[in-house]
Amino acid sequence: MNIQSLFAKKSIENINIEAKTHADKLNKTLSAFDLTFFGIAAIVGAGIFSTIGQAVVHGGPAVTLLFLFTAFSCGLSALCYAQFASAVPVAGSAYTYAYVSFGELIAWIVGWDLFMEYAVSNIVVAISWSDYFSSMMRGFGIDIVKTISLGGQSFHLDWPALVVTSLITYVCYIGIKESRNANNWLVALKLFVILMVLAIGAFYVKPENWVPFAPNGVNGVLFGISSVFFAYIGFDAISTTAEECKNPQKEMPKAMIWSLLISTVIYILITLVLTGMVPYYELGVGDPLSFVFQQYNLNFLSGLISFISVITLTTVMLVYQLGQPRIWMSMSRDGLLPKIFSSIHPKYKTPSFATVVMGLAVGIPALFADLKDMVDLTSIGTLFAFALVCGGIIVQDTKHKNRHAKFKVPYFNSRYYLPIILAAFAYYLYSQSNLVTTFSNDRILIYLFILITCTVGGLAVYFKWSLIPVVGLLTNLYLMTELGSINWIRFLIWLLMGIAVYIFYGYKNSKLRQNTMA
Repeated sequence: MNIQSLFAKKSIENINIEAKTHADKLNKTLSAFDLTFFGIAAIVGAGIFSTIGQAVVHGGPAVTLLFLFTAFSCGLSALCYAQFASAVPVAGSAYTYAYVSFGELIAWIVGWDLFMEYAVSNIVVAISWSDYFSSMMRGFGIDIVKTISLGGQSFHLDWPALVVTSLITYVCYIGIKESRNANNWLVALKLFVILMVLAIGAFYVKPENWVPFAPNGVNGVLFGISSVFFAYIGFDAISTTAEECKNPQKEMPKAMIWSLLISTVIYILITLVLTGMVPYYELGVGDPLSFVFQQYNLNFLSGLISFISVITLTTVMLVYQLGQPRIWMSMSRDGLLPKIFSSIHPKYKTPSFATVVMGLAVGIPALFADLKDMVDLTSIGTLFAFALVCGGIIVQDTKHKNRHAKFKVPYFNSRYYLPIILAAFAYYLYSQSNLVTTFSNDRILIYLFILITCTVGGLAVYFKWSLIPVVGLLTNLYLMTELGSINWIRFLIWLLMGIAVYIFYGYKNSKLRQNTMA
């Protein structure tokens, strides 16, 4: 095995030439409006209710500022995604971006990592959908049984999760137009109901509940930074539909930014209404939105909130079920997966086989398992992909390969701004009296992060790298350290499994390697 060949890169020119040969196989029907709604569908998930509650308990109403900061942080990654999407308008998302920046092995690792993000996340979402749906049906006096008895033994059988996965897979299978229409209607309905609930809640807001605004200071606000950040995960799924977009080089960047902005406004409004209706310290419950309305005997809204949750989770599943098959399609075109994964249905113009496999990969485990413990694992995988995309922009810019991009990340010289940012962050760490205790079990992670920060920071200042991808890279790496060593060990085991698959199949069948040898 030639080590150098493991890091062979595809050129942007060749990728765009290859994309033209596939141009007539997928339907180009998506507009910037459709992509924005896909982004909102993925970002505004049912988890916002519980996420906001836990963050508010520690940070008070000032958590609204945390949402602004987190949106800014995610915006850094979104800008990097947008530049790549405008330069490489194909369906591979972060997998393809890594291929042109770091080489084949890293691209494979990212593709394997994205499978964990989309597939495993959707298993959790399917199970959550089933729980919310069952709760809503109990409100109508219908009890959904999820157990089956065989030979005197009871077995868990989450058939609602399997049914919803099958229905969404069918919608994704029969065409991008149908998926777009279903998503647009569901997101419109979701936004309407959320705004209606907020409008009703606004009449019960007591401004005195917003005082004190930050009861536990900066530390209390930043306590929920990781959980709030994960509420934004999902906007990257937009980039997997690049080949079905009418004008991806212009519309992808717009959709990513607009979806983040709209979602941030929704989060801030929900936070203000929640903290205005009841004191912040009472919101540490599983579903704070239902809780606050129950305090005012508005119980009829609880059923409406359950309905919102079901709709919200449905849109999240739809976007994720769309995303993963298109990444497999790109990997298959490169020879890293069997050819059948890139087969396109002659009538529906979708990656049919990959879509069915994705449905099975989500539906069957969701039928039998409870994988909610996998949430942190999928989050670390997403942050890893974000970090590599930000790093990829640095590589492209330093090698002057960004000329293909119609949208470029705004340039700010790291030499002038990065030292100030790092100094402020260092002061924050130093000011934490419990820093050693906080990282006592994961010291190696924080020390490794500090080492990487010093190295990247020094290089960025010396070579005058663009500030935005550098800060995006370091932000994502820092958030990865927040997840703890256990999740890192699980993540590394997953990556090692992926590398083994690459060695035994992908390396031998790589089209780039075969063309190079020829």
